[in-house]
Amino acid sequence: MKKKIFLNFLCIFLFITSGSSVFCQDSNLCQGYYWTEDEGNLKLKEFALQWKDKKTWENRAQNIKDHLIKGMKLDQMPEISGNFNVKITNRRQFDGYVVENFMMESFPGFYITGNLYKPVKLAKKNAAVLSPHGHLPDKRLKEDVQYRCAVLARMGAIVVAYDMVGHGDSRQVDNHDMPITMLLQTWNSKRILDYLLSLPEVDPERIGITGGSGGATQTFLITAIDDRIKVSVPVVQVSAHFFGGCVCESGMPIHKGENYQTNNVEITALCAPRPLLMVSDGNDYTSNTPHIEFPYIQKVYALYNAEHKIENAHFPLERHDYGRSKRMAMYNFFAHHLKLNSDNVSWVPTIDESFVTILPPDQLRVYTEDNPIPTNALKGNKAIMDYLNLK
Repeated sequence: MKKKIFLNFLCIFLFITSGSSVFCQDSNLCQGYYWTEDEGNLKLKEFALQWKDKKTWENRAQNIKDHLIKGMKLDQMPEISGNFNVKITNRRQFDGYVVENFMMESFPGFYITGNLYKPVKLAKKNAAVLSPHGHLPDKRLKEDVQYRCAVLARMGAIVVAYDMVGHGDSRQVDNHDMPITMLLQTWNSKRILDYLLSLPEVDPERIGITGGSGGATQTFLITAIDDRIKVSVPVVQVSAHFFGGCVCESGMPIHKGENYQTNNVEITALCAPRPLLMVSDGNDYTSNTPHIEFPYIQKVYALYNAEHKIENAHFPLERHDYGRSKRMAMYNFFAHHLKLNSDNVSWVPTIDESFVTILPPDQLRVYTEDNPIPTNALKGNKAIMDYLNLK
C-alpha cells in the first residue's frame, strides 16, 4: 500500500512538472527498493527460465534494449548533425597529465559541461574513458573523480568527466528531478561518445566508461544500448532488488511494461560479451552481488565463452563510495582491457595516486565571467521540453 501511495504521488508530481499526462505511468515505474532482497533473488530465477541458450538470451536481450530505448524516449530525440560546438578552456599541465575545462552542444541550445583529462604526450591512437558522476557530495568536482580521471590520463587515456543534468555547471534545467532527466543524461553520454569517436587520436576499439552510484546507472544504461562502449565498470549500483532512488535512474518506464519485466542486473548483462567489472560492497544494496547478481551475469557470459571478461571486485567491509580500493580494481581492469600503460604510474604496492593535484572547485568550473553560458542556451524545463516535443 505504501508503495502504491508513493507511486501515485510521483505520478502527480510528474504530471505537474511536465505539464502533460504523457509521463504519468506509475504502474510501469520500478523505483528504489521496489523488491525485497528475497524477491530480487526469486525474480532473477524467474528471468533465467525465459532463456536457455545464446539464441533465446539474445532474443530477450533485444527485447530489453528495445524497452530501454522506447521507455526513455531515445527514439524520439531529434537527428543531430554537424559541429559539436566544443569549447575548451583553462588548460593546465600537471605530473603526466593535462586538465581542461570542456563544454559541447548536446542538441541545439543544450550543453554538456565537464573536464577533459589527457596524457601530456598523446599517442597516435589513445584509449578514451567516459566518467559520469553520481549523487554523492561535490559530484564532478569530488576528489575521487579527479583521482580516477588523472590516473587514467597518465596511463594513456583521454577522459571526459561530465556533469549530471542539473548539477555542477549543467544548470539549464530548473532542477535535477525533471521527468526526462534519464533521457537527457543518456543522450549526453551518447553525444560524449560521438565526440570522442570523432577525434582522430581516439582508438574506437578502446572505449571505456565508469561511474559510481548514480554514475554507475549511467554507465550500465549507455553500455546496454551502445556497442561502441567496449569496456564497462559500474561501481556500487548493480542490484537485483534496488532500482535506483532518483528519477534519473528509475523515473521513466524502462524496467516494466505490458508482459515485460526486467531489472538492472539484466540491463547490465547486455554488456556481454564485452569486458565488465562489477564493483560492490557490504554496506549497501550491492552486498549480495557475489552470490546473486554476479552469478546471473556470469551465466550470460558463459553463452559467449567469455567468462574471463567478467569480474566482480567485492569489498564486504566497505560502504557506498568510489573509494581508493575500488579505484585500484578499476585501474587494473582498464589497464588490461583498454591496453593502458600501467608502468606510467608508481606502485606501492598498488597504484600510487599521490601525484594527482586535487583542484579546488572554482578551477574546474566551466562557466565563468570570461566564459559565460552561450546566448542560445535553452533555459528551464519548459523550454527544453518544448524544443524536444516528446510524445
